Amino acid sequence: MQSINFYQGRVAINVLAKNIENARAVYDAAEGHAVIGVLSAQFDNVAQGIEEVKRWQLQVPSISVGLGAGDPAQFYKAAMIAAETGAAHVNQTFTGCGFAAGALAQAGQSHTHINALVSPTGKIGQVQISTGERSAKGDKAIVSCDSAVNMMLDMGAHAAKFFPMGGERSLAELKVLAESAARNGMTLIEPTGGIDLDNFGVILQTCLQAGMPRVMPHVYTSIIDPQSGETRPEDIKQLMDMIKAIV
Repeated sequence: MQSINFYQGRVAINVLAKNIENARAVYDAAEGHAVIGVLSAQFDNVAQGIEEVKRWQLQVPSISVGLGAGDPAQFYKAAMIAAETGAAHVNQTFTGCGFAAGALAQAGQSHTHINALVSPTGKIGQVQISTGERSAKGDKAIVSCDSAVNMMLDMGAHAAKFFPMGGERSLAELKVLAESAARNGMTLIEPTGGIDLDNFGVILQTCLQAGMPRVMPHVYTSIIDPQSGETRPEDIKQLMDMIKAIV
């Protein structure tokens, strides 16, 4: 069983790592306020994923089981890997979060945070919930932020994952979603996609000012060294400096 160590009870970051050694360096650079993503898409099956996540957990106190570029086809693998390993966090599609909640409950895992992915629509106050394996390929299902948040809570999710971020328009959409989440009793929001050292601060501040108790931005490729493939610990330290200045 793992948990998420939020800085001042408010903020943690979700990041990737090339290997266990890099993951430990990143986790230490974040002073423990990081969740390290292990992506389901890299595994051929659930058993392989369980074995690898357990190997990482021996060295890394907080693992997030990811989909892999938001791939909705990975929802089943991610849920089952998290249920078997008691990972701190699991990423899910909107349509898959209820399945993940059930799988985790059946396995007796009550500490794993589950998110549910919704996407921007270009219309402030509305989000796309058709982010599942089949629904993402069909007509877009667009609902109000309030409806989306309450449906996530009904299904057992703990957090709204807003993907992808992209410019001022999506920031305005994120703000209204965060306000809705706070108003309806959701305690965590996870903005992701296109977050870097330049926009991290304003995205974090937007969520906190909207009243969200906790925020976990996902910061991925922008802090990965293109030559080595490793996440840069020095960039993690910069993110922590920003977090400390804002919280």
